[in-house]
Formats: sequence, C-alpha cells, structure tokens
Amino acid sequence: MIKIVIDDKIPYIQGVFEPYAKVVYAPGAKIDAAMVKDADALVIRTRTHCNKELLDGSSVKMIATATIGYDHIDRDYCQQNNIQWQNAPGCNSWSVAQYMAAFFASYSLTKQDDVKGKTLGVVGLGNVGSKVARYAQLLGMRVLVNDPPLQESGVKEDFVSLDTIQREADIITFHVPLTRDGKYPTYHMADAAFFDGCQRKPVVCNTCRGEVFLTEDLKQALDCGLVSDVVIDCWEHEPNIDADLLARSLVTTPHIAGYSRDGKAKGTAMSVENIARFFDIPLHGWWPSDIEKPAMANIDLTGLPTREAIWKAIMHTYPIEKETSLLKSSPETFENQRGDYPLRREFPAYSIHGASDEVNEILQKMNFQIG
Repeated sequence: MIKIVIDDKIPYIQGVFEPYAKVVYAPGAKIDAAMVKDADALVIRTRTHCNKELLDGSSVKMIATATIGYDHIDRDYCQQNNIQWQNAPGCNSWSVAQYMAAFFASYSLTKQDDVKGKTLGVVGLGNVGSKVARYAQLLGMRVLVNDPPLQESGVKEDFVSLDTIQREADIITFHVPLTRDGKYPTYHMADAAFFDGCQRKPVVCNTCRGEVFLTEDLKQALDCGLVSDVVIDCWEHEPNIDADLLARSLVTTPHIAGYSRDGKAKGTAMSVENIARFFDIPLHGWWPSDIEKPAMANIDLTGLPTREAIWKAIMHTYPIEKETSLLKSSPETFENQRGDYPLRREFPAYSIHGASDEVNEILQKMNFQIG
C-alpha cells in the first residue's frame, strides 16, 4: 500500500484515499523530510516547499499541488530525480475574478467613483486574467491586456505593450506566474522603473505572487503620488508582511483571493485525479459531494437602480471590506486568517430576484443564476 502525505488544510480530501493508501495529514509548513522519507506521494499547497531539503533520499514519486502556482516546487530537482509533479491550473481563477469584481464594487461605492468608463490594465491574460478582463468589460470598463509570452504563442487578442498600460490605465492588475529567468521574468517586475512610467496615478493590484511587486519601490511610489492606491492580497515575505504597506493599502487580504469553496473543490478534485492517474487508483472523475451552500443564496434586487443593483449582488457574495479591516487590525494573525479562512461561494451559487432585464443580462453573464 502506498503512503500519501497530505496538507491538512486541503478541503474535502479526508477519507478519499484511505481505502487505497496509508494517509498522513499535517500542516503544510510542518511537512518535513522525516515525514516524507517513506512517502510515495504528496498532496500540498504553497506552504510546502518541495526542494532537495525536503525530498533528498525520499521515496516520493509524485507531487500534486492543489494550487495554480508552482513556484514552491523545485522543478529542476524533481526532473533530475524522476519525481513527477502537477499543479491545478485554473482551479481558483473564477474566485480571483470574484475578488476583483468585489474590489470594483467596493471602490465604486466607497470612493463614489464608478469604475464604469475607467481603463483597466490586465498584465497576464491566462486563466485568471482573462476572467478578470471579462468581468471588467461587463461592468463597463475599457480593458487593455498585456501578455508577451501568450502573444508570441500566436493567440489572437488585441495585446498592448506594458508602456501603453502604464500610460493609459486607471487601474492595473497583475495575474502572472512568478518567474525569475527566461525572456520575460516577473520577479519584481513592478519596481521603481515600472511605477515611474505610470502616468495616471493608477490603483495597482497584486493577486498573483507577492514577489512580483518590489515592496520598497511600491511604498516609494505611494510617497511620490505615482500610484493612488494599492490592492494587495499577495505579499513579499509572507506571513511577515510589511506593516507600513498594510496601513497604506486600500484593500488588504491574507493571500485568499482564490479561496472559494468552488475553487478549493476544483483544486482538490484535480489533485485527486492526478494522484489517481499516476498510481492507477480508481478515483477518476471524483468530485466532493458536500460543498456547503451559502447561507443566503437568494439576492433580492427589487426596485434598485442598475449600478446599485449590480454592486449589491457582487458584494452580497463577498463583502471584501470586512477582510481588509481584520487584517489591518491583526496582521500578526496573517497565517491563521489564511489557514482558517471561511471559504466563500462563487457567483453561480447565488440566485438573482427582482432585478431589471438590464441587470439580469449583466449578472447572468457574470455567472449568477437568475431566479
């Protein structure tokens, strides 16, 4: 019987592999070399760094991470030691798009400055960025997209240069993987040179990887008025986040933009499938049967004007200001807030009632159910 070590914060997975394997659950940051020495497989999140220190001398043959990102896996080491690995691309992409839509709603209401008509620059048009762009367009924003690797691959899209986004965007949001080499490295791509080129004092948003932003340069850009506000979910040096940047940011959350029940379920299901396929375990097509429904799944928009109705629907699913207040008041509990996050449901779990035809059309395209 094979042995599988699993991060104990991965939802819906307990009991799934037990008929076929010896299973050990542990906090992701506590999974160590002694624990994995005789393991055949790991099912992890970003808190487990799969490198030589962890894997050397182990019997691990397969790593499944229930996350989009995979920079916590030393791919070169795995290749050299015949260890297969697989991430869960796109698993939480709709959740991050929901997060950004909640920011658009919150910004429009708290700033009394509707995002409709504003220009959004999307850096990275993959699984996440493409969905954020779609939501932004439905909300009446002009969208500029930049993704040189995708553009060079032959994808047909109206791509623009990063210079164009710096020159024309009112809000700039990053949805790129973390890469340190190659033709288009993203490590610290948002640095002093980038902020110096921003001409419209944009809001800048990071929901991808903390190290894409150079924190000290971002704070300097705030000091100089090169950027007007910051939305930050992913931080350098997590969980030891920068207190000054935290205090000065408009929206702050503990790396949970992708934390929906729907996204977690998909990430878990993809990981189960990857392990099942590798070890020929009869769990192909497995899906969790116990995804919790939202407490208030029906949203009544009767009599509300169009924009007010749209914002109410979005913020009903995700009142993002509450999480900003919590992190600002208790940054030392960053890791607990992330690990014990009360997973939200995405738009398809909610039903709209009493809205106008115009509102229904927009919200249906944003994946809400129309009651």
